[in-house]
Amino acid sequence: MPGLALGLLFGLLPLGAAAGDAPRLAATVGDVPPALLGASHRPGCPVPSERLRLITMNHWGFDGRVHRGEMVVHQDAVRPVLDIFEAAFDDRFPIRRMRATAHYDGDDHRAMADDNTSAYNCRGVTGDEEHLSRHAYGDAVDINPRENPYVDRSGAVHPPGARDRLDREPPAEGMLVAGDAVTRAIEEAGWQWGGHWSPPDYQHFSSDGT
Repeated sequence: MPGLALGLLFGLLPLGAAAGDAPRLAATVGDVPPALLGASHRPGCPVPSERLRLITMNHWGFDGRVHRGEMVVHQDAVRPVLDIFEAAFDDRFPIRRMRATAHYDGDDHRAMADDNTSAYNCRGVTGDEEHLSRHAYGDAVDINPRENPYVDRSGAVHPPGARDRLDREPPAEGMLVAGDAVTRAIEEAGWQWGGHWSPPDYQHFSSDGT
């Protein structure tokens, strides 16, 4: 699926399409260059590289401006991921940054510390490395980790500096909250949000709820 312009496929207006048009999600999908897989992919991973896709899309930042981001997902996850991030964009939900995990050498701790939103990463579960993460299949997303921390089964908070964000009231900018535009879109896509888990993983949503 090389160079597919999903802004056209979904009938979404690219930024600056015409005077007076509101900004809308604009995205392209293509094969993943080796440099954007890097240490996030290796032989023996459950999904071969040819089944992964690079989504390049715009998103709102915490500065109130539109930025361009990138995300690697399984080819079957492209449509639901775009539906979810279209809802996020239309709601002006802010995203700190969106970079492929290859920029962090596949290190989830570094990516979370940088408040990076990402999907594919062939790795174990953070805090339970013996089990393969759903991110290794390319159909799970972590969004704004510092605003949406993850509590592992030992009770450790990831990233460590986000413990104060376990207090979800009142919701801070960039938080996922039950019933908001993003979590509604997750449910409408048939995916599941980790904010309902015990212990919670507020940053995480996936196709199968793991």
